[in-house]
Amino acid sequence: MNRGYFLTGTDTDCGKTHVACEVIRLLRGLGLRVAGFKPVAAGAVLSDGKLQNDDALALMAASGLDLPYDWVNPYCFRPPIAPHLAAADCGSEIALDRILDAFVHLGDSSDLIVAEGAGGWAVPLGRELDMPALASALGLPVVLVVGLRLGCLNHARLSAQSIVASGVALDGWIGSQVDPQMVRVEDNIASLEGLLEAPCLGVVPHPSAPPLRRPRPLSVAHLEARARG
Repeated sequence: MNRGYFLTGTDTDCGKTHVACEVIRLLRGLGLRVAGFKPVAAGAVLSDGKLQNDDALALMAASGLDLPYDWVNPYCFRPPIAPHLAAADCGSEIALDRILDAFVHLGDSSDLIVAEGAGGWAVPLGRELDMPALASALGLPVVLVVGLRLGCLNHARLSAQSIVASGVALDGWIGSQVDPQMVRVEDNIASLEGLLEAPCLGVVPHPSAPPLRRPRPLSVAHLEARARG
């Protein structure tokens, strides 16, 4: 198993990038060189004649390593739509080999890699490639980012079941407070701790949400143990 993590989410806009950046900064604080990796991104703007995605740029900023953009984000599409549709609109197809080449370059330039998927776990990437196959090929343990909002219990349970059924290691889950007004958020977190077999590795709070009665900071010990694996 490679050194690092593959962060997937319960859905689009569940806070994956924010959580990934927090994990990167935490691991950097331990003296590790951490590369962010966004294999596939949909939703980009032209910058100096080149498409760039905000999530990938955020990972690069959190990492602080001087790496080529194409290594961090080998596939970048302009429209914010499902990646396989964006690729088809461009007359291209997402190839696993290109992603793995970038992954090897990042591995040679860092101590570990924090990869972030696109959308949720079951997102298709092409006719013969999807997110589970990509995560399996990278060989990274999976961390599920749970967007804490109404419906999160169902989304988290289905995602966790699908990850385990895919045959990859579900290392844990991280709560992301995407809805600062969520009713009974603490009860939902407690329910998730009882419903999911994988451990809670922390909860990343929303800046405008009331403080949690029982904060759950990211688990430095767990993340460091896996990182130094």
